[in-house]
Amino acid sequence: IVEAVLSESDQMINGLSRAAQENAVRYSQRDLNEAVARLRSARQALTAFRNRAQIVDPELDTQNQMGLLVTLQQQLAEAMIDHDLLEANTRRDDTRISQARKRIGVIEARIAAERQNLGLGDSTGAGNAFAALVGEYEGLVVDREFAEGAYKVALGAHDAALAEARRQSRYLAAHVRPTLAQKAEYPERTKLILLVGVFCLFIWGIACLVFYSVRDRS
Repeated sequence: IVEAVLSESDQMINGLSRAAQENAVRYSQRDLNEAVARLRSARQALTAFRNRAQIVDPELDTQNQMGLLVTLQQQLAEAMIDHDLLEANTRRDDTRISQARKRIGVIEARIAAERQNLGLGDSTGAGNAFAALVGEYEGLVVDREFAEGAYKVALGAHDAALAEARRQSRYLAAHVRPTLAQKAEYPERTKLILLVGVFCLFIWGIACLVFYSVRDRS
């Protein structure tokens, strides 16, 4: 009976442990699926942005645009110096002065166009293209990084739940193992036999007394 009780108790504990582990694995799998879906959505949004804007990294393009703007400003300074030198050393009707002015005008127009693309000094809102693209790109990158972090956490929790489910974490330990008795205490056959014998002797003695008493009177 005790062996059967231990066996049933062990099965019950294993069943409860298995149910808890299955729940942990199921919940971790659900969290992992949600993290995967979120990461996939963030990456798809970033890919869609790149396809729409035809730009891989707006920050890199912005840096290139800023480098180009600095170069144009340097060229403008050189062209203005050349123009001033020509005005100081040549006649006013010299064709080189008009060419220098045209060069300065072309460089200034290019600088204005680049500044408009970068959204610098534009009050109409048409020049905010790059600034808006950079802001949108940074938001998408932050969403992707957050989704990647959540995915790593969910994947680690799922792996831990699977590892926990592969081993038995709860055991039933009997303090005293069930054994058969070395000597049976009950029933006490010798005492029962002696008691029965004593009662029978008493009954026989009483019967004898009653019998001789009846015979003497008769």
